[in-house]
Amino acid sequence: MAEESKALVPVEQKVVEFYDDKLTAVRVDVEGRSVIYVPVRPICDYLGVSWSGQRQRMNRDPVLSEELTPCVVVTHTQGQPDQRREMLCLPLDVVNGWLFGINANRVREELRRRLIQYQKECYRVLADAFVNRPAPDDWMQTSPEAMAALQQIRENALAVARLAEEQMQMMSRLDKAAVIIGQHGKRITALEAQLSPREAITDEQAADISAKVLAIATEMTELDPSKNHYQGIFAELHRRFRVTSYKNIRQSQYQAVLDFLDTWAAAAGRGKK
Repeated sequence: MAEESKALVPVEQKVVEFYDDKLTAVRVDVEGRSVIYVPVRPICDYLGVSWSGQRQRMNRDPVLSEELTPCVVVTHTQGQPDQRREMLCLPLDVVNGWLFGINANRVREELRRRLIQYQKECYRVLADAFVNRPAPDDWMQTSPEAMAALQQIRENALAVARLAEEQMQMMSRLDKAAVIIGQHGKRITALEAQLSPREAITDEQAADISAKVLAIATEMTELDPSKNHYQGIFAELHRRFRVTSYKNIRQSQYQAVLDFLDTWAAAAGRGKK
C-alpha cells in the first residue's frame, strides 16, 4: 500500500446521489491516464460495517492492498469551510471486488438490502458520472435549444426517408404496371394487324370471292354430287390463307386468293370435259 504522504491530488471531484447516500469520487491523472478513485470509509459508514475491520481485510488482500491509495478529497460540512483531507481510496474498477467481499449475511438485516444495492449498482452509477459522460469540451455541451433543433432535424430526416421509401415503392409499382401495359399494347397491336378494317378486304371483294367459290362448287357438284364442294373449297381457302372466315382475308392476300380460285376453276373445267 502506498504511503499516505504520497496522496494523489485529483483534477476533478464529484458527488453522486445513490438512493439516499451521497457518494464521492475523484478523477486523478496517473502517468498520462485518467483514473477514477472512490473513498472507501464513507461507503463503510453508509453500509454500517466496521471501517477498521474492512481496512484490515483490504491490507490482507494482495490485490486490494496494492490498489488502496490515499487521495486528497474535499469534504463539506454544513456551516464550516470546506476541508481537504487525505482518504484511502480504491480505483472504481476495483470497488466491486471489495464490495462483493462483504458477506451480506454478516451485516445487520436492515442494512442487507442496501449492501446488495451497492454490490449491484454502485459501479454503474459512478461510471455513468465519470466514464460514460460526454467530454467536457465546450463544443460537446448541448443546450436545450440546440437539442430541440437537433430533434427537429432528426424528425425531418426521418420524414424525408419515409417519403423516399414510399416514392420508391410507388415507382416500382408504376414500372410493373408499365410492363404489363406494354405487353397488352403489343397484343392489341398484333390483333389490330389481323382485324384492322384497313387491312381486311371490302364487302364487295368478299362477295366476289363468295361468288367464285359458289360457281366452282356448282360446277364440281355436277361432276360429283356426293360431296359438299362448297364447304370443301372454303375449308381449303381457310387452311391455305390462315383465316377463320373468308371475310378476314387481307388486302395483301386478295389477289392470291383470286388466283387460287381461278386455278381451282380451271381444274374443275378440265374435269368436266
